[in-house]
Amino acid sequence: MKKTVSDPAVVRIIASEKNRIEGEAVQQLEQVAQLPDMQKIIGLPDLHPGKGGPIGGAFFSRTTLYPYLIGNDIGCGMGLWQTDLKQRKAKRDRWVKKLHGLEEPWEGDPTPWLAQEDLAPSGWDPALGTIGGGNHFAELQTISSVEDEDAFDRAGLASGYLFLLVHSGSRGLGQQILTKHVEQYKNNGLEEGSAAAEAYLEQHNSALQWARLNRAIIADRFFDLLGTAGERVLDICHNSLTRMTLGGLSGWLHRKGAAPSDQGLLVIPGSRGSFTYLVQPIGSQEENCFSLAHGAGRKWQRSGSRSRLKGKYTPESLLQTKLGSRVICENKDLLYEEAPQAYKNISVIIQDLQDAGLLKVVAVLQPLITYKTRRG
Repeated sequence: MKKTVSDPAVVRIIASEKNRIEGEAVQQLEQVAQLPDMQKIIGLPDLHPGKGGPIGGAFFSRTTLYPYLIGNDIGCGMGLWQTDLKQRKAKRDRWVKKLHGLEEPWEGDPTPWLAQEDLAPSGWDPALGTIGGGNHFAELQTISSVEDEDAFDRAGLASGYLFLLVHSGSRGLGQQILTKHVEQYKNNGLEEGSAAAEAYLEQHNSALQWARLNRAIIADRFFDLLGTAGERVLDICHNSLTRMTLGGLSGWLHRKGAAPSDQGLLVIPGSRGSFTYLVQPIGSQEENCFSLAHGAGRKWQRSGSRSRLKGKYTPESLLQTKLGSRVICENKDLLYEEAPQAYKNISVIIQDLQDAGLLKVVAVLQPLITYKTRRG
């Protein structure tokens, strides 16, 4: 029996019994399934509830665009760089002292950088090169293990060097785009081909480019502080809207906290106190809407993290992880909100995706220094 426009979308959640998927997140998926024109929904192993909609999901519609499903951080994603720093010569404590100012406005000239992305200057450019708040970070990493040497070598990677992982997005630009949309249309969809849909897509696509550029400048600033350089290995956006064909049907794939699995290698990080996995998607990927988990996913809400942890841990104790890595975060609330304990077990997330036949692990990376903010 064929699905009609009024039928709820087909919902699939990829998660084992070992995984903890909150009932609120499932309810949010089911609410999205009721949206007009929604066809298929995938909940990934890092699924958790968000403001107004689930995080860790992919949502496929035919002719209707839903900007609120993408959220305010359009273009948020992960960029990975192989640095010129040799792993055996790592100077963790010395580098911690050198790293500062990545939350402050960048003093460089954005003009040539904007030209590389074919972007016009905007009022948001003073925020270029800044990490932002929440779960965003810049993390220097070591290679813990190489699981697939052939794939690792084909990617041109070297295990003797450190890597930099940058997680950030479009900052206030994405927030402005969503705010203006919601003011005019609330959470209603936009019809494909309409003036409103075309206007949103133009803004959305610019925000994707701006976010990618932002990650590149963050990496460049990080390298300057340590007196080194690096080469970008990949850049994957996990908050986006993409024109796509699934099951022979043309439509729109909304990703919120979902990494695209049709662009080669990608990274799936855990918390600041756990491993990051460099993975290769395998299989057709169509059944999971060409999407994989974008991280570990939150176990506790932010306010809950503070209340659960403040009586057990001092801020100083959270500045070094069980893996021996250092955390640069002078905002005490953020330190508790983003503590490793507030996140799901990344090994369970990866295992769920492996058991579903969706990826193979190429390498495992371990944090050395995680930069959040120098400002309280």
